[in-house]
Amino acid sequence: MFGYYLELALRSFRSNKAVTALMVLAIGLGIGASMTTLTVYHVLSADPLPGRGERVFNVQLDVGPLASQRAGGEPEQQLTRFDAEALLREGRARHQAMMAGGGIVAEIDGPAAQKPRRVDARYSSADFFAMFGAPFAQGRGWTAEDDAQHARVAVISSQLAEQLYGSANPLGRSLRLQDSEFRVIGVLGAWRPVPHFYDVFFGEYVEPEDVYLPLSTAHELVLPRSGSMNCWARDRLNDPRALNAACSWIQYWVELDSAAEAPAFLAYLNEYSARQQAAGRFERAPNARLRNVQDWLRYKQVLPGDVRLQLWLALGFLLVCLLNTVGLLLSRCLRAAPQIGLRRALGASRAAIFSQFLVEAGLLGLFGGLLGLALAWLGLMGVRQSPSDYARLAALDLPMLLATLAVAVIASLLAGVLPAWRAAGVPPALHLKAQ
Repeated sequence: MFGYYLELALRSFRSNKAVTALMVLAIGLGIGASMTTLTVYHVLSADPLPGRGERVFNVQLDVGPLASQRAGGEPEQQLTRFDAEALLREGRARHQAMMAGGGIVAEIDGPAAQKPRRVDARYSSADFFAMFGAPFAQGRGWTAEDDAQHARVAVISSQLAEQLYGSANPLGRSLRLQDSEFRVIGVLGAWRPVPHFYDVFFGEYVEPEDVYLPLSTAHELVLPRSGSMNCWARDRLNDPRALNAACSWIQYWVELDSAAEAPAFLAYLNEYSARQQAAGRFERAPNARLRNVQDWLRYKQVLPGDVRLQLWLALGFLLVCLLNTVGLLLSRCLRAAPQIGLRRALGASRAAIFSQFLVEAGLLGLFGGLLGLALAWLGLMGVRQSPSDYARLAALDLPMLLATLAVAVIASLLAGVLPAWRAAGVPPALHLKAQ
């Protein structure tokens, strides 16, 4: 019967080409607008650490002065170097990493030498790669012993490896960074967490860094850093990155064995804060924060507010388009009332009539979805032309492509329920008498 209903729907479309085109256009416009914004929302609100984000936490300590108490009692969003190194030494988490970002100049010597280029760098302790699941195409990361020895080792992205070394194996080769020689020990595979959750101060939707170095080595060489820094001591040091400088600028992340361990770890952080307050370093009472990846992104309001607004506006536009489609389907049912009455008189049940018109609505949704896909593709192409950090991420993937068609068909079926119900209720005797 389904094939028969399809045949009837196609006959109906051919006999009412203008109305059919209007309905397909209405559905297509609504689907195109809503799926453009929904795709952007889907990309920007994705879980950057699937499967482990609920047990990976950002650490905050209330290290600032009483005079600068934040609204709502929120502590500093980053740690001082002293506190980050102290927590790292105590090692209470399964994995933990202190880190900061920077921009450095990279170049290589020898026959393949190229013009020096500026690259983004990540200075971190050894657990960075294990905690965040960064995949290695070649080699490995450095160790805690390398951190302690201020080793001149580097991990680079596969893109930088190709740019600098071409098809040659980069492992063990020399890489000059800010006039200091480093040895390449690892090359990362394809990896781009979205958002750039582990350092939103460096950029919320920027690409991952091209070079990764031990933070201890970056301290020793005084490599350039970038990102947020907050200093509050009256006698500010000449070097705000010094061990005892009253400046917060280091991001600190931990991975616990399970999310259930978070309360115990938070208690440890408050106990550490109490020790620092007793020592005269902290002015405020213990007030630590421990937020997992998603909670941290919500706290930092990483998802742009205009994206949420655009999504609601687009869904409202889709609703208006569907209401127009309902009206057009109802008018079609009224015009088809004599044929419906004849079919009922010949033995067609109300369920059969209802199914016939519902199949027609679903087929309209499929055609409208295909048009909506084309419009969404054009819309996303326009989004990618904007200067925003996230613009280049706006693209339809397979799940969103299938979702577009599914939303179009389901929305059309919902829009077709009332017209199909009205069609199934047409009294046959009345229209046969009229004929």
